[in-house]
Amino acid sequence: MNKISEPVIRELSPELVDDFLNFFDHDAFADNPEWASCYCYWYLFPGTDQEWETHTGSENRAAMGDLIRRGEAHGFLAYLDGRPVGWCHAAPRTVIRNVERFTGAQADDAERVGSIVCFVVAEPHRRQRIARRLLEAACDSFRRRGLEFAEAYPRKNVETAAQHFPGPLEMYLEAGFTPVRELDRLTVVRKPLLG
Repeated sequence: MNKISEPVIRELSPELVDDFLNFFDHDAFADNPEWASCYCYWYLFPGTDQEWETHTGSENRAAMGDLIRRGEAHGFLAYLDGRPVGWCHAAPRTVIRNVERFTGAQADDAERVGSIVCFVVAEPHRRQRIARRLLEAACDSFRRRGLEFAEAYPRKNVETAAQHFPGPLEMYLEAGFTPVRELDRLTVVRKPLLG
């Protein structure tokens, strides 16, 4: 039996912009092309839902690339053999402008929370615990920033693997997260990071 290589996790930085864009251009949604235009920009998009519907993939790519170059987009890339195979969008909740739009829930302690909103793992590399490694990296980063909680938003009634983009509830429970709020479409889970 071949041993699966351990992924190298790197925090997004301006130097990784080409890796991020190439991952989304070619690998992220190879088996789910209808989502390929997002570039994980929706969470940072300043417009309305109606404006988002008219935004093109090339516009999202350019906007996300600009944010990464300016150090205003956050997350983690997982690499195998020097090539990105996975992505996790994670940042302080105050930075990810559309968390409330996605969840429908406000937080009175948003400045104390790190939000984990999206995972994408290229199809050939799924079921190899890459998302779990990305989750660990996100929590470690939040802890170093002095945030008190990691928060995530697994969806309910998921019918396809793609719909698990916020990460499955089971992964969070195994990582020490606890449900704190039940909403119609999702469960809000948190993990304390300090103490």
